[in-house]
Amino acid sequence: MHEIQEKLLQFSREKNLGQYTLREIGGFIGVRSPQKIKHHLQQLEKRGLIKINKIKGIVKPTQPGWTERILKKAARIFNIPIYGTAQCGPKGVLAEQNLEGFLRVSNALLQRKPRKSFFAVQASGLSMNAVNVDGKSIDDGDYLIIDREIINPSNGDVILGIIDNMAVIKKYVKDEKNEQIILKSESTQNFPPIYLHKNDNFMINGKVIQVIKKPN
Repeated sequence: MHEIQEKLLQFSREKNLGQYTLREIGGFIGVRSPQKIKHHLQQLEKRGLIKINKIKGIVKPTQPGWTERILKKAARIFNIPIYGTAQCGPKGVLAEQNLEGFLRVSNALLQRKPRKSFFAVQASGLSMNAVNVDGKSIDDGDYLIIDREIINPSNGDVILGIIDNMAVIKKYVKDEKNEQIILKSESTQNFPPIYLHKNDNFMINGKVIQVIKKPN
């Protein structure tokens, strides 16, 4: 996220930006150009991070959860926060902790009842393109819905792991006999597994519960 957008988003959590002029907002965050402020506010709105109501003079951050717009009877949109990308291949993508936007998904498409513990990452790489998560593979560019409350996975679960500040999507295998944890790929290509000791600097950030496929 652009530095100006980060400052605007943080400031919007503290004050209603709709009460100030663009020049005043710029003064609060050290930006002289009102046009830059306008541009970055528009970008935040496009990404679903803020709501701008010009008539009522309200600018406020969007929160995860249901939107108020009803598509059909009993069909609603759920905003799932997106936190960067996760590598499906050799370890090498930094696990971004900054909110990048919201994945807006109809509850009719979600295979589980939406919860506040859900968040999303975008898959990068091909090491999981032969896995089966409720009938779907994980291909480069797909969005993965993670349940952050599932941090004690079962053997065979697909998890989001953090290794040395890098995010990886792998199949979890606990090898009790050899006292090791194995993070396996399932791919049409040859990707070697990652072998970990139980005391290694490794954290499970949740289980992949659904894949939202990118358009063909």
